[in-house]
Amino acid sequence: QVQLVESGGGLVQPGGSLRLSCAASGSLFTFYAMGWYRQAPGKQRELVAQVTSGGVTNYADFVKGRFTISRDNAKNTVYLQMNSLKPEDTAVYYCQYAGFSTSRPKGDYWGQGTQVTVSS
Repeated sequence: QVQLVESGGGLVQPGGSLRLSCAASGSLFTFYAMGWYRQAPGKQRELVAQVTSGGVTNYADFVKGRFTISRDNAKNTVYLQMNSLKPEDTAVYYCQYAGFSTSRPKGDYWGQGTQVTVSS
């Protein structure tokens, strides 16, 4: 099992910044993709940004140039720096960890979610 602990959500004014953190622990995989999804009320969950164990990053078009995903391998933690926030960024943000291995079943884990509200 992999446990994910998220932090960093909150209320921010338009144009402001927030940083989300997600720390993974437990039976971690050597090969993984870890990142953030979000879900706004009445909408489907969507990918925001992701980083792989090989350091490859992937961003949704709607956050390119505003959000940056990074990782601290020593802490098994991924960060999402969110700048120039817009009201439409308001959503519950979920950390996701997908692990891959030839010696054990693929793992897909989710955090509990953290609320991000962008409002004046």
